[in-house]
Parts: sequence; C-alpha cells; structure tokens
Amino acid sequence: MAFLFPRIYPILDSSFLPQGNHAAFLDSLAQSLAGSGVTLLEYRNKTGTADEILADAEILRHAMPAAKLILDDRADLVVQAGFDGAHVDAGDISVAEARQIVGPDRIVGTYGGPADDSFMLLTGILSEPADYFAIGPVFRTTTKQTSKPPIGIDGVRELRFQAGRETILTAAAGITLETAPQVIQAGATTVAVASALFRAADPAAEFRRWSERLR
Repeated sequence: MAFLFPRIYPILDSSFLPQGNHAAFLDSLAQSLAGSGVTLLEYRNKTGTADEILADAEILRHAMPAAKLILDDRADLVVQAGFDGAHVDAGDISVAEARQIVGPDRIVGTYGGPADDSFMLLTGILSEPADYFAIGPVFRTTTKQTSKPPIGIDGVRELRFQAGRETILTAAAGITLETAPQVIQAGATTVAVASALFRAADPAAEFRRWSERLR
C-alpha cells in the first residue's frame, strides 16, 4: 500500500458533534483539521441512518479532499460516500467481505488483538486482507465500550514482536499526549485518538500539539 500512515489516527465519533447547527459545525471542524495537516481520519457513527452518515460523509469529503477518510463499520457505504476505506471489527462483516465490497485499492482495517489477557494477536489475523490492525485497549477508555483489560505499553511491545516489523499497528484507547510517545516507541505505527482531540476546545490546534510531540 502506497499510503504512509501518519503517527496520529484521529477518530471522529458522531457523539462529539452537536445536534444544532450540525452541518455547519462539521464543515468548520473538517476544514480546520485539513488546515492543521490531518491526512487520515476515521468517522464513526454507531447510531445514524445511512442517509445521516452519507450526509456527514459528503461534508467531510468536500472539506478534506486530500485526506484518507475511513468509515467505521459501514463498508457498504464507503464507495457511495467517496471515502477511502472501512474499519470493521467483530460483530461487523468480515474483513474478506469488506475487502470485496470496497475493492482492492481502498483501505481496510480491523481489530488485531489481543484475543484475551495473554497479549496474543488474534489467531490467523495477519493473513486477513487488511491494511492495518488496531490493537488495544492500551489504557482504559470511556469513548468506546469494551470489556477487554488494558494491555499497557508492554502489551504493545509484545504485539509488535508477534506482528513483525512491517505490519501497520494502530494502538487505541486511553492514549494521551503524555503517553503517546511511549506507545510509539513500544512499536505502534500510529496512535488512534478520539476524545483527547475532539473534546478539546480547538481540535485542530490540539492535533498540531500532538504532531509536534510525535515528530
């Protein structure tokens, strides 16, 4: 895959967006993110209808024409939205199905592990037709519900060892500006960040702070 994953993988959850003045807020946010250097963004909307997701996707695509935009769960909407890929997890469609839907040239990501508290990658996961694998939770998080215990820095290091040097690993959950450098040093390709960015008063400025820290 020609795309070079950045150090920061922003995840924009629909819960961060206001109900009132929704479209204008999203457009302004997306433009500011593009101006701050965001080249990769995942949009996650667990409760919206297809029409609502597509409406938000149109705003994001127009405001961020150069960025790689990933749609969580809804691989079936990726092509229609003009997005660049999909992220699918357990409970969604399979990685193979997502790949078949979005085609060979778009990005597909999925959860890679651990399977339990043993710090092991999911059995056979590296043979799946995915471009990157999310690992975690690294620390405790309230943004995404999970019953899995945090793996910590040691878990990131162990999963990198199992995955090999070239596999793209996206470390997720509870990562802060202070802990992000440690997570990268332990072997993560990129750190997924949701509330730490999008609950900040100025997400674009916060992204620039993270970029400086992880340069």
